[in-house]
Amino acid sequence: MSFLGAIRWQDLVDVLLNSYILFRFYVLFRGTVVLRVLAGIALLWVFQRLAVGMGLIVTSWAMQGIIAGAALIIIIVFRNEIRNVLQAKNLRALLWGVPQKSVSTPIDAIVEAVYDLARKRIGALIVVPGKEDIQEIVQGGVHWDGTVSKEMLISIFWNGNPVHDGAAILQGSRVTRVGGILPLSLRDDLPQRYGTRHRAAAGLAEQTDALVLVVSEERGQAVAAKGNHFIPIQDNLTLKRILAEHLGAAHASPKGRMRESRELAIAAGVCLLCMAGVWFSFAKGMETLISVEVPLEYLNRDPRMQIMSTSVNTLRLHLSGSSVLISSLRPYQVKAKLDLGKASGGMNTFNLSKENIVLPPGLWLNRIEPPEVHVALDMPVNKELPIQVDWVGSLPDGLLLESVSVLPAKIMVVGAQRVLDSISTIYTERVRLDNLQVSGQLTTPLTLDTSGIRILEGSKDRVEVRYTIRRRSP
Repeated sequence: MSFLGAIRWQDLVDVLLNSYILFRFYVLFRGTVVLRVLAGIALLWVFQRLAVGMGLIVTSWAMQGIIAGAALIIIIVFRNEIRNVLQAKNLRALLWGVPQKSVSTPIDAIVEAVYDLARKRIGALIVVPGKEDIQEIVQGGVHWDGTVSKEMLISIFWNGNPVHDGAAILQGSRVTRVGGILPLSLRDDLPQRYGTRHRAAAGLAEQTDALVLVVSEERGQAVAAKGNHFIPIQDNLTLKRILAEHLGAAHASPKGRMRESRELAIAAGVCLLCMAGVWFSFAKGMETLISVEVPLEYLNRDPRMQIMSTSVNTLRLHLSGSSVLISSLRPYQVKAKLDLGKASGGMNTFNLSKENIVLPPGLWLNRIEPPEVHVALDMPVNKELPIQVDWVGSLPDGLLLESVSVLPAKIMVVGAQRVLDSISTIYTERVRLDNLQVSGQLTTPLTLDTSGIRILEGSKDRVEVRYTIRRRSP
């Protein structure tokens, strides 16, 4: 209840807006393969979220890749259906209202033609398209532009007509193509009495939402292919009802309008529940917590000052946010910065807050550890220090290190005054005496063990050591 009490008006607008968008998708694409594909993608998304919650890394990764490529697949495969929807006459048809199926096809003429074709045992294949475009599926044929009538359809399938073996494609009240070749179905459960016409009708009905009417010349019977089913046509009333339902004329009756209104109301409720569930899953994900360690960057330091010491170099940040954002968080996206523009010489104490932290959008800072930082600054000065060779080990027996000279003998260094006050000598790197047998010279680098001390610019960081070795007297 406390979670629901924290819902903002922006959250309600977010849920309602996306619910309406989802509902418009349903209204515009209902009855088409596009809607079924979108439902499948949504189901995949649900399974992907479950896989993430169960820790199934490979499964969630594979489903995420499929979902990412699904948008491109939909645009390529269903471009004709999408184009038909976007070619609305006005913006109102796209954003508001329920498009009604066209009933301009003369149903009575088709029924009478099929009845006569079956009585005369003339084989026929008549395609009445639905919402989906079938132009790329139907091959060959002759483009036609004739008015649908009983006589027209009978003459097309008369045995003496060169195109009588193909399919006639109807669009509204026009015959747009004759002699078309339909894809054959590969189903092995069709009755043996069904010939090539029936397999062609089944092939097109399986791939599209078209209604295909088949008249058998051997038996004089007519059937209708829709989806994966064949519907026997017993009489003219059966065929008229099938055509009316396919073309949307059934929705014109009061019962049809009531059934359609009930269907749309259920669809709107489902869309609202789906979007509320999606929003709730993301909102609950904001309770996810994470702790990260980030380096602390010091900015705007007075160039005359040097950082002598700091209490911490890294901060532990406790963050909260959406589980999706946290799972995709990268270390470089979180930064901690401290402005030293107002710092003075000596020890400075800074209290850290959210202003010191840079986070990607959607994440919130809960706590910083430690909450304060101590930074010591001091003014750098120049100081000349003598150089001492750091000898280690001992000479072989009978040998004596008689004299040593360093060139240069002194070097100028730069550092904080309080640090340089405690330093009296600069040492070279370690030089082992065990390796020396005779007098000679060598070059060795200097070591600056104290932080904040550096060699003055222009001075060399290496020195030449000349040494003399003699044998001990007996």
